[in-house]
Amino acid sequence: MGIALDEARAAGDAGDVPVGAVVLDPDRAVIGTGRNLREVEGDPVAHAEVVAIRAAASSLGTWHLDGCTLVVTLEPCLMCAGAVLQSRIPRIVLGAWDVKAGATGSQWDVVRDARLGAKVEVVPGVRAAESATLLSAFFEARR
Repeated sequence: MGIALDEARAAGDAGDVPVGAVVLDPDRAVIGTGRNLREVEGDPVAHAEVVAIRAAASSLGTWHLDGCTLVVTLEPCLMCAGAVLQSRIPRIVLGAWDVKAGATGSQWDVVRDARLGAKVEVVPGVRAAESATLLSAFFEARR
């Protein structure tokens, strides 16, 4: 989570919402990192999770991320939860819940929806206060 928080800080410093993500392989080696790049790249789907998942897939040479773990500072949205399912990531470790748009247990629980056959393990609350503080400070400075 420390690396994800570093990525989140870098996103905030660049003017993007401070969310960071890391993908770990089954041996816990970092194979992909990402931060929000929507403002920097003008790309509406450049969420931290998508950036990290793309980097991990490139690192492994396959989109099958079986056995990997996504570590992210903020609960994934619907799009990112879908990316987790599509890439077959079986575990998400998250910092802060996203009570407005979260899709891994707060507003929706797409990654554990039996109708989809989804069975992703979600480990919430890892360094949650630190993750939430980054976000609240970012938005407070813009009000």
